[in-house]
Amino acid sequence: MAEDMIICENLVKIYKTKDLEVLALQGLELTIEKGELMAIIGNSGSGKSTFLNMIGGLDRPSAGRLIVDGKDLSKLTEQELVLYKRNTVGFVWQNNARNLVPYLNAWQNVTLPMYFEGEKKKKERALELLEIVGMSHKKNSRLTQLSGGEQQRIAIAIALANNPKILLADEPTGSVDSKTGSFILDVFRELNKNLGLTIVIVTHDRALAKKVNRVVAIRDGKTSSEMLIKQDYADRLDSIGMFEDAHDEFAILDKAGRVQLPRELLEKMGLEGNKVQLELQDGKIVISAPQK
Repeated sequence: MAEDMIICENLVKIYKTKDLEVLALQGLELTIEKGELMAIIGNSGSGKSTFLNMIGGLDRPSAGRLIVDGKDLSKLTEQELVLYKRNTVGFVWQNNARNLVPYLNAWQNVTLPMYFEGEKKKKERALELLEIVGMSHKKNSRLTQLSGGEQQRIAIAIALANNPKILLADEPTGSVDSKTGSFILDVFRELNKNLGLTIVIVTHDRALAKKVNRVVAIRDGKTSSEMLIKQDYADRLDSIGMFEDAHDEFAILDKAGRVQLPRELLEKMGLEGNKVQLELQDGKIVISAPQK
């Protein structure tokens, strides 16, 4: 049995201001196994980045349970949360300005997280990490001397500097072209395969999401569907690449028996209002628009 690294139960997140209340997550249910490489997709405002920030310890749940590496994040003190962020998670942001200090070169950027650990031989370790992400030849380059893809690979090395158990990436390919984005996804695949890292990637790019074994779609703050790699393709992604029909998609049934239907399917039904008819036909549940 695989060990669960992240357990999310009925997770709710509410953002409040003086005049506004936003429900970002509405009872999210999700489990991520140790050593899994998976992607979370969803439209803007679906709650995917909010979820990633909570795994990263940057935000706390309003309700529900979020267990990461055996720790209930809602019960951690501020000091315990600092240690959690330092020892458990590494973060790769879409905006490289959040990843890199512009007046430092590549290897100096990678050593920054190590100062908090008092790690010896920081430069040697930084060079090892740059080698892992294929950037050792740019070790002395600064931000302005690097392309977007090169900056992002160095950002991955920085995220690995504290030897995290979980690597979180928020739209890591959002600011690069599709070819570079595909290469960055290959870097994540190699890290997952060689280091056994649990990697969670938030992306809006469904094509790139096809390069992972499992894709979870979040709609309106809930887990709406999951796409799992077909067994026929599972061992071929490394050698051949992406496939248009590599995944089977499944709707998610929550603990109350509720299922969220994709809006595009409802539109194709020509549904008016919020009522549907349900029928059991030959062991299948058939959903149709009410007869007028």
